[in-house]
Amino acid sequence: MRLDDLDPSSNVRDLGQGGGGGGGLNLLGFLPLLLGRGLGCGTIGVIAVIAIAFMMFSGGGGLLTGGSQAPTTQQGSAQGNVPCDTAEELFACRVLASTEQVWGQIFQQQGQRYPAPTLNFYQRGAQSGCGAAQSAMGPFYCPPDRGVYLDTSFFRELSQKFGARGDFAQAYVVAHEVGHHIQNLTGQAEAVSRAQQTLPKAQGNAQSVRLELQADCYAGVWGKRSGRMEPGDLQEGLTAAEAIGDDTLQGSSASPETFTHGTSAQRAYWLKRGYDTGDPAQCDTFSGAI
Repeated sequence: MRLDDLDPSSNVRDLGQGGGGGGGLNLLGFLPLLLGRGLGCGTIGVIAVIAIAFMMFSGGGGLLTGGSQAPTTQQGSAQGNVPCDTAEELFACRVLASTEQVWGQIFQQQGQRYPAPTLNFYQRGAQSGCGAAQSAMGPFYCPPDRGVYLDTSFFRELSQKFGARGDFAQAYVVAHEVGHHIQNLTGQAEAVSRAQQTLPKAQGNAQSVRLELQADCYAGVWGKRSGRMEPGDLQEGLTAAEAIGDDTLQGSSASPETFTHGTSAQRAYWLKRGYDTGDPAQCDTFSGAI
């Protein structure tokens, strides 16, 4: 991706190792699993389906619509740490800046202002507005503080463990979590949470799948409209999407009713659909088959 000429976003914080920030709900430390264990690597976030309603209506629910006011967060340094000061962080900061440009334009075309999320870097552990953050969770989005949380060591894991190499594979990580921020602003995340309270577990999981696939599609929309893609970038993203499908991660023990993020084929399809169309209106994963 061509990002070198782009100033990094200022909506970033570096929480350091076990850093502060966020605070807030701390509901047993597992609420960061909400809206997916990020991209779905590692342990499948079955707990998320159980926890979603608990979180949304135990203090965070009112923050899930675009008109709600998120808690104020201080941008820049935290505990003496400087954000965007490593190659991995600088890359992610520039990706975030590009998402701000793209989604800002999309919202402006609809007569709305785009409130950007905050990208929070941390190492190994930190506190988020949803409770404890740990590297093993992977990247995630926390609705109450409108924060994306990322330990950049995940980029190495994505490359080395899952064979998803390249800069767009890493950009996809950030753009997917920003996709969850869009769902937070539009109210789609809240709609899913409400539906899941009355659905059987398997059907609730299916709603989570649709939410994750839509975030993949939004990541593709950003890639297309960013104007910064280079030959081979899309394939890098598709490889990453395929590597972290539920069926691939679960292997021979795959059980569709437990899927919470979508199959490899579904994730690649919706990422590419977003890229091919460049239109968020084409990311409706809640109508018809997926």
